[in-house]
Amino acid sequence: MCGIFAYQGEKTDVANLIFSGLKSLEYRGYDSWGILVKKNNNAFYLKRQVGKIKEEKLSPIFSTEGFGHTRWATHGGVFEKNTHPHFDCQKQIFVVHNGIIENFNQLKQELIKKGHIFTSETDTEVLPHLAEELRKKTNDRLKIIKEIIKKIQGLNAVIFYFLNNSEFYAFKNSSPIVVGKNHDGIFLASDASALAPYTNKVYFLDDGEILVIKEKNLSLFNKNGKPKKINFINLNYKVEDTLLGGYKHFMIKEINEQPKVLKTSVDTQEQNLKKAANLIKKSYGSYFIGCGSAYYASLTGTYFFSKIARRHINAAVASEFSYLVDFLKETSLVIPLSQSGETIDVISSIKKAKEKKAKILALTNVLGSTLYRLADEKLLLLAGPEKCVLSTKSFTAKLAFLYLLAHILNGSFKKGQENLKKAIKEVEKIINEREKIKKLASLLKNKKHIFILGRGVSYPVALESALKIKESSYIHAEGFPGGELKHGVIALIEKETPVIVYNPVDETYEDTLSSSYEVSARGAYVIGISSKNNPVYNQFFQIEDCADATTIPNVVFAQLLGYYLTLARGLDPDKPRNLAKSVTVK
Repeated sequence: MCGIFAYQGEKTDVANLIFSGLKSLEYRGYDSWGILVKKNNNAFYLKRQVGKIKEEKLSPIFSTEGFGHTRWATHGGVFEKNTHPHFDCQKQIFVVHNGIIENFNQLKQELIKKGHIFTSETDTEVLPHLAEELRKKTNDRLKIIKEIIKKIQGLNAVIFYFLNNSEFYAFKNSSPIVVGKNHDGIFLASDASALAPYTNKVYFLDDGEILVIKEKNLSLFNKNGKPKKINFINLNYKVEDTLLGGYKHFMIKEINEQPKVLKTSVDTQEQNLKKAANLIKKSYGSYFIGCGSAYYASLTGTYFFSKIARRHINAAVASEFSYLVDFLKETSLVIPLSQSGETIDVISSIKKAKEKKAKILALTNVLGSTLYRLADEKLLLLAGPEKCVLSTKSFTAKLAFLYLLAHILNGSFKKGQENLKKAIKEVEKIINEREKIKKLASLLKNKKHIFILGRGVSYPVALESALKIKESSYIHAEGFPGGELKHGVIALIEKETPVIVYNPVDETYEDTLSSSYEVSARGAYVIGISSKNNPVYNQFFQIEDCADATTIPNVVFAQLLGYYLTLARGLDPDKPRNLAKSVTVK
């Protein structure tokens, strides 16, 4: 949520550089945006605008430093006055900020009593006014920033810009900030993927650290103001990975990338997976946690581990897990799943788990992310940048990792590889034959409700499928266990209600078929997903049996259906309303 991009260096049209950086961060979700750059003689250019970025380019301005922000409204409505960057009374100190300042109202009232005039409704605006007030006592900017860190409460990522001094000061608490550099400048962003066109050499700030950019040089300090060495890492991002590359949308691009991503999981991860499996084997009490799609991957993992590895692992929604940590011990293992590695509910829960001395095994897609750094052990998904707000390739990568982990614990890794290879072929077939799914989307585009049924490992697949449909097309969709029909759900079935039924030929087949007959008898339009057809299905989509790895092509079917439903309804699949890719505020 929200995006930050800053630069200081040799480039001379920084407004458009920052503008381009903000556009690369659009997938994070935003409702307004703003840019500030310094011009000659301490003059500045400030542009703040409500709504999505519509311009292709800004008018060129000679400038070599500045920053910008995409805002997701929390405090104050979507008005230009609430858009970042915010500034002090003298318009000398500017701030962009992700997160929430929990005690802003108290700070604001104190500053108003001292004569400060506020022009917005935001919590962010207290920051430049605080700096302005503290500057009355000292001109030591580092000292001012240290004092502000002590005064504010909440989870935040903040960049101060002191105009007259041409200095940036950045710090964070849980929300991400990453710095990168190349031969002609220094970059700051809220996501490393935004730096890919410029550099792969990056450093992720830790909580409490203060980063200073001055005269095109970097300095790093700990929370006490003592200098620290910056240890840069090299990311494996390629510029082309962050571009559409001929596709109309990132969603369809990333759906199409899944066979390649899954092959990487099958062919290159055996040693890393074995190390992780050994950690699970040694633990006493293991827990999967995630948010949204990552939680549904976690729930799928509980079925894999139960059925394949004969091992019980709990799954919990990350935002609720922090209320369930009292039973954690030193022998416990928490396995968080997160594409970005920055999801605030995951990070908060992991910090509480670490206080209980539980071990952390992270599945994440971003090297150097907060989750990556907090974890004792990590598995990188290697899915590449995922720009669409909706999770696709990172979700199926998580399923592949969990499936193979379960097979390693069962001593049947080769069998797991074989099943996944079959699943990859089915994914390729579904992608190549997607016209039938496109026609189904045309049939369903005006429906108010779509229900999805599954049993066993297909139940979390039904949940994920419903999520893909509703978050992209805004059609109300619900996933249910087939066995819950008689306990209330069947009351929702009316004539021509679409019901998608996942019915792989496993131990759930006959019971799920019975569920299909039950909804059909109430007039439902039944869409069967199975390797085996049946007259009860009004439409049938054949997906060959790949044992429990069939979950992966089943999910890809739903991803494509969600995509084509979205297009049929004239919507943007990459940036659905009210959603953000990386949820970094509670």
